[in-house]
Amino acid sequence: GDLDKVVNLLLSLSGRLARVESALGSLGPHASAEDKVALREKQRLLVAQLEDAKELKEHVGRREEAVGAMVARYLPTEHLQDYQHFVKMKSALIAEQRELEEKIKLGQEQLRCLRESL
Repeated sequence: GDLDKVVNLLLSLSGRLARVESALGSLGPHASAEDKVALREKQRLLVAQLEDAKELKEHVGRREEAVGAMVARYLPTEHLQDYQHFVKMKSALIAEQRELEEKIKLGQEQLRCLRESL
């Protein structure tokens, strides 16, 4: 459960940071100083939060290793391999699910814009 939460947090923060950096890059020369300062402050906060989330992921990784060592004492080799595969794939699948959700969201937004333009 913690792995899910941390991976989702990392993905969310990374996405938000990318959007803020994109917004900063798209600011024109006539953008107000207030807008630039606000976006830079948001960027700074997101970078700090992302670093904290990475530390959390490391902590969860250490806990995962400890749990894996305990589980290894009680499971037969075949079941242990299944468990290890499950843990590895879970993070990858969460990331893939999040990416697909973002693509669906983008497609829906593009579809809405097309409908409005007609």
